[in-house]
Amino acid sequence: MTETAQTLPQMIRQASRRHGQRAAIVDGALTLSYAELAGQSERVARGLIALGVRAGDRVALWAPNQAEWILAACGTHMAGAVLVPINTRMKGSEAADVLERSRARVLLCIGQFLGLDYPALLDGLRPATLQHLVVLGAARPPRDGESSWQALLQGAEAVPAEAVHAREAALNAASTADLMFTSGTTGRPKGVMAGHGPTLRAFSEWARVVGLGEGDRYLIINPFFHTFGYKAGWVAAFLQGATVYPQQVFDADAVLARIQSDRISFLPGPPTLFLAMLAHPRLREFDLSSLRSAVTGAASVPPILITRMREELGIRNVTTAYGLTECGGCATVCDPADSAEIIATTCGKALPGTEVRCADEHGASVPSGQPGEVLLRGYHVMQGYFEDDAATREAIDAQGWLHTGDVGVMDERGYLRITDRLKDMFITGGFNCYPAEIERLMAPHPAIAQVAVIGVADERMGEVGCAWIVRRSGTALDEAGCIAWCRGQMANYKVPRFVRFVDALPVNASNKVDKKLLRQAWPASPP
Repeated sequence: MTETAQTLPQMIRQASRRHGQRAAIVDGALTLSYAELAGQSERVARGLIALGVRAGDRVALWAPNQAEWILAACGTHMAGAVLVPINTRMKGSEAADVLERSRARVLLCIGQFLGLDYPALLDGLRPATLQHLVVLGAARPPRDGESSWQALLQGAEAVPAEAVHAREAALNAASTADLMFTSGTTGRPKGVMAGHGPTLRAFSEWARVVGLGEGDRYLIINPFFHTFGYKAGWVAAFLQGATVYPQQVFDADAVLARIQSDRISFLPGPPTLFLAMLAHPRLREFDLSSLRSAVTGAASVPPILITRMREELGIRNVTTAYGLTECGGCATVCDPADSAEIIATTCGKALPGTEVRCADEHGASVPSGQPGEVLLRGYHVMQGYFEDDAATREAIDAQGWLHTGDVGVMDERGYLRITDRLKDMFITGGFNCYPAEIERLMAPHPAIAQVAVIGVADERMGEVGCAWIVRRSGTALDEAGCIAWCRGQMANYKVPRFVRFVDALPVNASNKVDKKLLRQAWPASPP
């Protein structure tokens, strides 16, 4: 019997031995076998060591879904370093904040993507602790202070393979694998530290429940910088011996064509993805017969969507899951055999080895069917927030329970249903949006005296932001101008879709903005 991998590099080595010449990644014209995945990841690790990366150093990665993202991540782990994924929708100042606070020594960064020059976004903002910026792709040559991916690989020649093997041998299940920055109610992203072993254990279980298996062709549209695309994505695929097909941008035409041409069998994503596919005017012209399994979540799911995914897209196994970055991305999951009603209205049962309960404000469990804050405890709860003990103690109590800030109801069978959020976070097309962070980014506008952001229902995106603004005296600002300004200051999914202007924001007895009243006021009259 094969020994269970304890670290991500061990998992890659085992997959190479088990699956050798099977395709691990198919990215356009590039196909990498599992053997080549291990060999090229090791070469990246040697290149990073040649740049001076030490065990435990942070290596940041700012790029869309592509083969190099996976090689860079696996190479980072093989070098004994900690991966810091950065959201490709972040603006330069947001990315610079993550780089500075993580003290990343190396940034592996896409050159040009969707009309933007990503390294140039950091001009004037690059932290002193960032020693190397390596540009992925051949869209443009590196500028002063940058180097190329090819140069990184060439630098590997100076480092023997044994140096990588020694770094890998020094890792264990409890070693920190990644530092993923997630926003919070404080309005500033916090770095979530996760270990190698818990990731492997959780997503082995996840893959087993959702039916991801050897030989599956997995189209990954969920971004690699997110746990859904990274851990429930290519990590789960490599654990099972599946083939990864990275997709950089969601486009219904392109996705339907890829399902047909590449015979895709496994496709997770937020409800927005499947709704767009179902709404495609030429849906019936595509051969989707290979599509066997899908996992959705990250937003409310109408029961009719599950039924339509099964009947109109022909997906036999459809399931949903619940999790957050602080627990590695997954805590509960439905079984594909569950009814459409159960899959749409619940998040399923706890993963094996995970405890889930709903509690009152004193931490005492509430009876089945009664709402309470969702608390999680288990092997895959985060190691803590990076260099933030106070926030860690606030999130994880003395008994080891992670306080999620979500309100849920547990039925007598152990199925969890999320009903509300203690925190103000809302989800736009699968992306978590935190009002406190958006408010912080909007506050510098010269015409804004006060701003409060809430999530409001949207048929396509699940929820979108609405900003309620008190203007500064003597200034002028309209909805279109405000939204246009926001687009230059923050990732596009954070930009409020609606703006309402008021003379004063409602407050409660503690003089805090009463967002319940703002939600009740929606939809207000147009601005």
